[in-house]
Amino acid sequence: METYDLVILGGGLAGMCAAVEAGELGAHVLLLEKQDELGGSTVLSSGYMALAGTDMQEAAGIIDSPESLLDDMIEVGGGVNDLSLVNTYGRYQLETYSWLVEHGIEFRALEAVSGHSVPRGHIIDPHQAIQSLYRRVKNLPNVAIRFCAPAKRLLKNNDGRINQIIYDFNGVEQTVLASKGVILASGGFAKNEDLLHQFAPQLKGALRIAGGGNQGEGLMMAWEHGAWMQDLPYLNGTYGFHPTATGAVKSQGLAFYKGGIIVNQLGKRFVNESISYKLLGKAAFEQPEQISYQVWDQTVMDKSVFDDPLYDFELLRRRRLLYVVDTLEELADCIDVPLEVLEDTISRYNQGIQNGEEPDFGRKTLTHNYGKPTPIEKAPFYAFESTVAMLATYAGIAVNAAGQVINPYGETIPGLYAAGEITGGFHGAGYMTGSSLGKAAVFGRLAVQSALVEVTI
Repeated sequence: METYDLVILGGGLAGMCAAVEAGELGAHVLLLEKQDELGGSTVLSSGYMALAGTDMQEAAGIIDSPESLLDDMIEVGGGVNDLSLVNTYGRYQLETYSWLVEHGIEFRALEAVSGHSVPRGHIIDPHQAIQSLYRRVKNLPNVAIRFCAPAKRLLKNNDGRINQIIYDFNGVEQTVLASKGVILASGGFAKNEDLLHQFAPQLKGALRIAGGGNQGEGLMMAWEHGAWMQDLPYLNGTYGFHPTATGAVKSQGLAFYKGGIIVNQLGKRFVNESISYKLLGKAAFEQPEQISYQVWDQTVMDKSVFDDPLYDFELLRRRRLLYVVDTLEELADCIDVPLEVLEDTISRYNQGIQNGEEPDFGRKTLTHNYGKPTPIEKAPFYAFESTVAMLATYAGIAVNAAGQVINPYGETIPGLYAAGEITGGFHGAGYMTGSSLGKAAVFGRLAVQSALVEVTI
């Protein structure tokens, strides 16, 4: 039987950060990836990382702090986040940013996105990030990666410590020994219809655009050994995808965070557009036929950001996914809503914004506590048909601040660690854009440190 210090399951951002960290600490490491390539859900993400106090913010004149970041996370999470996890993220996020930069990850730009009080969405190219970490791994002779190697079960030794993994490789069942621990970084369950039916039946009909490997096997392996779960009651889809976004091109736009509004098929607003797009997804999925429209004007269109995964509205136009017209009458006709209702909706919204707060849903900002909305009045006018997608499951097995998996009594399961999307407790009832990739990088490294050098957090 092969023996390693650590075995890591999953080659997304959490798993790859863990592999590099462990390799550089001198551990003998095996990473098992069930797919034929690295990346998982990471490479399907928008590429934002929520970070505070960076040199990029300083250069842009943006005043931010870990305390502000954590305050926003807790507010967006409805105050039900695991504070030990959130505080640990605040403590290590800036160090992790520097570590990523040192390892070749390129941060391209800053934007304010869902849950941000200032622009703190640091944008990476997820493919570039994964490949940079992979290049580093290939230069570490003590780290091995096996592709098309799905893990099947975890086994305990006579002392009750998890130290063996059964997995398939080249059509043969194999067993590997992990003397210092197993790190689960295998993603969520957004592609497992049975688990979605069990835990998120309200999302039946949502688009399924997660990574193909997100079948939840890591969760089930942890459950077998008593792992607790967190955040399942708060599962929601992600809003802002075009209904055709089921193939290779996952067209998404969040024009409402630049000043657009959202109306249903009756032509009425139904939500404060500045809240987390996970909560927007919940509200939008309750509308007729689960379809709504983002509506905006040229003032908002002028805020389009080239090559931004969420704000490149011109790209949506080039893909012919937008309705573009000169009058509200034409717009109402295009999206098939009553003209008088749409005109009243926009007039009421505009008057409220000019008064400092719109009266129906209390919108004061563009996103969370950032930005000033503008009236929708400058032609041409735009509409983007939008729905909800299951892109990732922001709930999972419970861990402590050291990345150790815990049971319902808060006791650690010896030898078992987890990081990334597979974990719960961090996001709470909402979701701050960039916190998913952020926690993957932070806790991927911390899980390794906990397993190898017993860092006290």
